[in-house]
Amino acid sequence: MTEGASATFSAMMPPEEGTLRKLATFAAAFGIGVAVYIAIADSGGGSPVCLAGGSGCQTVADSTYSHLLGINIAVFGIAGYVLLLAASLLRGDAARMGGFALALAGFGYSVYLTYLELFKIEAICQWCVASAVLMTILLALNAIRMVSYVGKPG
Repeated sequence: MTEGASATFSAMMPPEEGTLRKLATFAAAFGIGVAVYIAIADSGGGSPVCLAGGSGCQTVADSTYSHLLGINIAVFGIAGYVLLLAASLLRGDAARMGGFALALAGFGYSVYLTYLELFKIEAICQWCVASAVLMTILLALNAIRMVSYVGKPG
């Protein structure tokens, strides 16, 4: 590594924690909206409407994988996003670590659900993809927040 590259790398600073918290708050709130929409569509006996057309959302909603213990998985998503929203609004190490742990679990479950869509159900739901993207963003934001600010005053 050259001397200039080292100086450039060391000059990189993470975003302010307040900025990370605001972005995470927005992403979690948007995730709540997506999950609530999926849950409401399911509670009425239907499925989310694919805005891009096609029947992927219907196929995914009708699959045996859309419910866990008789509960639509979107309900678990709502709970996860609400907890992530709470972590983004709170200060301190417990919120930083909790937000990261929740986002990591949510991301892992989103990967599993995406696998099911691609290889088991063989259909893609755009609302599920939106949720997976939001959870990926939340993982990145919470990871940066944790690595950069754990141990520092809130």
